[in-house]
Amino acid sequence: MSRLVCVADYEEFAEKSLPKSVLGYFNSGAFYEQTYADNVAAFRRYKFRPKYMVDVSERQTSTTVLGQKVDSPIGVCPMGMCRLAHPDGEIGLAKACEAEGLCFTLSMSASASVEEVGQAAPDSTRWFQVHMLRDRQMMQRMITRAERAGFTALALTVDCPVHAVRYREEWNQFSTPSHLIPSMFEDELKRMRSVSSTGKSSKDWCGFVNAAFSPAHTWQDIQWLKSISPLPVVAKGVMTGTDAVTALNHGADAIWVSNHGGRELDCLPATMDALGEVCEAVKGQAEVYLDGGVRSGLDVLKALARGARAVFCGRPTLWGLAHNGQQGAQHLLKILKEELDVGMALAGVTDIQRVPRDLVVHQSFYSKY
Repeated sequence: MSRLVCVADYEEFAEKSLPKSVLGYFNSGAFYEQTYADNVAAFRRYKFRPKYMVDVSERQTSTTVLGQKVDSPIGVCPMGMCRLAHPDGEIGLAKACEAEGLCFTLSMSASASVEEVGQAAPDSTRWFQVHMLRDRQMMQRMITRAERAGFTALALTVDCPVHAVRYREEWNQFSTPSHLIPSMFEDELKRMRSVSSTGKSSKDWCGFVNAAFSPAHTWQDIQWLKSISPLPVVAKGVMTGTDAVTALNHGADAIWVSNHGGRELDCLPATMDALGEVCEAVKGQAEVYLDGGVRSGLDVLKALARGARAVFCGRPTLWGLAHNGQQGAQHLLKILKEELDVGMALAGVTDIQRVPRDLVVHQSFYSKY
């Protein structure tokens, strides 16, 4: 573990060790992958304007998300079929987050169930990500299971009515192993007795899950979610101020700025570029989160300065998982936390909940001089 000292080291390890088709599944973007690449590049366009000669001998790094205390404003994004990276999969990620005091989000298409994650990481802060399904009764059963398993929020994906095309060769060679079919869907179909556990091939399962998503979703669905569950709803996939306000007006409890890691609509702005508009529109009425392109604790600090309450990390945690399961993921999260803490000290920030908005500026600021 001592040889892997930053996110780039873990990425290099994953690129060398994971099968090409699996790496293509995790690392591919939609269409021509412009958004996928720009998510990472965008962070480099923002520069720190630190406050020096500040007493930073004591620093506060803990915060809250939806009222729940976390040790750091770093979380893990929902990602499907994490057991492709390592057998520990989502359970390993949840346990790593529990150990580090961070928020974990479980995908509806995960290779582990809400019950498995809840039992393995009972003290974790954990949210359940949902898509609107054609079968509302199935969806309601999944949400009820998540509630009983101790999940404390629903992250509703709003940006994926259909799935994008992807041109990367490795993606098109990928086929879901039969033992890694989405657990929640398999459980529900077994319960309904409409298909046996071996009644579908891996490709059939992927097709079934994709077909289960409803392209007819609307903002009114947030109200439906709140009518069937007491859990707060986070609108995940918001990229404009207008949509942020609309989501709040329909009952969303928080806004998650995300472009799906560049995996759905291409040619979107990077999330770091969209964050300012969304925060300005929200006007402090709700917490705003961000994911997309996060590769260091300094990226986290930049997003916090732009108005994010918390920042969620996706692919890098899979690279950590690929190295050594839960231990690898936990070590990567420790790196992000340490980079954030050191970055705070060097920038003159003593409280993670009070990062000044003028701590970062877009690089175009300097073209005036």
